[in-house]
Amino acid sequence: MEKLRSFLSKYFYFIMSLLIAAVVIYGFSHTIDHNLFHPNPIPPVILWCHGIAFSGWVVFFIVQSALVRTHNVKIHRKLGWFGLALGIAMILLGLTTAVSMARFHLQYGGGFGDPVAFLIVPFYDMLMFAVFFALAIWYRKMPERHRRFILIATCILTAAGWGRFPMMPDSWFDSGVDLLVLLGATRDLIVTKRIHPIYLWALPILIVTQIIEIHINIHQPAAWMAIAHWIIR
Repeated sequence: MEKLRSFLSKYFYFIMSLLIAAVVIYGFSHTIDHNLFHPNPIPPVILWCHGIAFSGWVVFFIVQSALVRTHNVKIHRKLGWFGLALGIAMILLGLTTAVSMARFHLQYGGGFGDPVAFLIVPFYDMLMFAVFFALAIWYRKMPERHRRFILIATCILTAAGWGRFPMMPDSWFDSGVDLLVLLGATRDLIVTKRIHPIYLWALPILIVTQIIEIHINIHQPAAWMAIAHWIIR
């Protein structure tokens, strides 16, 4: 057990960065060919920009985790300013891409269900990413909080990857996000013998808000549909 504690203490966040990359690569490998490389019809260019920024964040998270693991904290902090700019860009790109793709699917078909109702899904992901990303920046000088907030924010971004898993049931893609966050809580329980308070409130909030998000996407309440139509227009 001591060897496991030592291993998780040293390598957990780096391993999680590789696991997140694996989830994203595997998930999108099932759709990237006909969505980006050989699309018919051709989607908006912003989809490429979004894909590049999203991939850049995953690489950035791996690099930052590796820098901390190798004790290159100064470089880690300097690169953090690039991460701040990239994170903000991802939020703006994520929201803009969601609207552009909703318009695209309304015109040409495809996508996941009703394009108007589904707009809640990327909007929710970007909102929750923004919240935990902002908390990570706010607590950047408190490593124990910072690393957990940035991990949760990055886990949230994997929802789109989980949703493309062939075996993933409809509306269960958020469970993959929760599983990754739960791994963080499990790591704490093994290493420190207690779960960090951040996980104790963050995971329940994620689960409750995910249920609301899925309910809105499936049942399409009139209030949300009116807002979504207004956004798309």
